[in-house]
Amino acid sequence: MTAAPPAESGHTDPGGGRARRRAVAILAGIALVSLVTDLVTKHLALAALTDREPVRILGGLVYLSLTRNSGAAWSIGSDYTWVFPLITIGVVGWIVFMALRLRSLPWAISLGLVLGGALGNLVDRIFRAPAPFHGHVVDMVSVFGPYGEYFPVFNVADSSLFCGVVLAVLLEVTGRQRDGRRLGRDGAPVDAGATENADQRERA
Repeated sequence: MTAAPPAESGHTDPGGGRARRRAVAILAGIALVSLVTDLVTKHLALAALTDREPVRILGGLVYLSLTRNSGAAWSIGSDYTWVFPLITIGVVGWIVFMALRLRSLPWAISLGLVLGGALGNLVDRIFRAPAPFHGHVVDMVSVFGPYGEYFPVFNVADSSLFCGVVLAVLLEVTGRQRDGRRLGRDGAPVDAGATENADQRERA
């Protein structure tokens, strides 16, 4: 009878464990900071930039230019605004599912950024004009031009999403798993022994 791989036995951990609780706490904290920062900056943008010409800063590298976007980047999909909240709800559900076995701090940071960014724009879609689930997202940062000529106008939520996704891609490329393992090019864990010992110390 073939014995089960030791890496798997070290990651069953039905009780959760401190590593998972710490990772989930970091995920939730980063998501909360991202969400609150996004909501505050949108409030300030609406108060300071409404009915105002774009504000030029950093020598024209960045402009503060208030826009309300009914679609995605460059208003793509603006006729199907209702689709974006459904996609976002699906993303949030996936992140919650991933958190059930999350033990990796880098993945916690990545997923926290994605969750915070997704929730920030979801609030706009649900609660802002013109109607629930058809709301327009508030954007205010433009680079290389005042009206998004070269790059889409974006907000803090978009930045969080972008950084979170880029980090997730890097983690996948380097073989880092959400349960804390790291896989080599052959798909086998490269630190199975160390991970198993850490699990044993944690349960002791």
